Amino acid sequence: MKAILFRCYGPPEVLEYTDLPEPQIREDQILVEIHAASVNPVDWKFRNGKPRIPFLKFPRVPGSDIAGEVVQVGKSAGRFKPGEAVIAMLSPFSGGGCAEYAAVPGRRAAVKPRNLTFEEAAAVPMAALTALQALRDLGKIRPDHRVLINGASGGVGSYAVQIAKAHGAAVTAVTSRKNTDFVRELGADDVIDYAAEDFTKSGSRFDIIFDPIGNRSFSSCEPVLNPKGVYITTLPTLDTVLQMAIRILLPGKQARLVNVRARASDLTILTEWIEAGKIRPRIDKIFPLSKTAEAQAYSETGHARGKIVIKVGE
Repeated sequence: MKAILFRCYGPPEVLEYTDLPEPQIREDQILVEIHAASVNPVDWKFRNGKPRIPFLKFPRVPGSDIAGEVVQVGKSAGRFKPGEAVIAMLSPFSGGGCAEYAAVPGRRAAVKPRNLTFEEAAAVPMAALTALQALRDLGKIRPDHRVLINGASGGVGSYAVQIAKAHGAAVTAVTSRKNTDFVRELGADDVIDYAAEDFTKSGSRFDIIFDPIGNRSFSSCEPVLNPKGVYITTLPTLDTVLQMAIRILLPGKQARLVNVRARASDLTILTEWIEAGKIRPRIDKIFPLSKTAEAQAYSETGHARGKIVIKVGE
């Protein structure tokens, strides 16, 4: 099978387009013929070694998000059938999504939304799960909440805006001026151009501040959190870890770090919302598998609007 491989840390150029044997599945896995994958920042952070993971094994195939068709089903992999269209989130530590086939634990997969193409479906798992679990599980989002999304036009941010609106919350989106119309189309009630205004000095107050791009600290956001407000980020910075430790037993404002989990039950919830028209993936660019290095390089610019997708096969 065709796959993307890297043998050492480095720039996008260390990614090779090569041939590998098809994976063999365990009893709890399904073999998926991949039609599309997507790029997440964790892909190129693991590739460039920032941070370096001591137990990361080389060579490795990048990619956590996949959409494709079931080819083979292990005895204890769940109620999947050959030919069934699925989406899945692979572990970032194992990777395997940028290839023509992947062995997928059944607990990490769910039936693909019927109203999405494979390319659209591949843009769902990690980003949408991160947004859902951050807002629902850590933020305890409610219809009366005021929610601010920092980096609202990115992969996670674009889902966070839609998921917050699906919960009935009022959403303020922080993005660049060029993406103002884009985030309003996602459902944002208010938009802040980060180049023109610092939201931490706006005087507004929020019940949840979700910072998926991780460029604002809890300490800087604390003044604009309501008394029981929650700051949530995807990056384990020293400030966040310290504030989590300090405040875990204290009432009032809290700092939280989202550690996304590949739950089939949550993928099913997202599928239901997608089929109901409540949320939808937004794709910036689609690259062929052979151009995965270019796709990761584009992701590293930090200027993608929505998700970057890898088309696998013809």
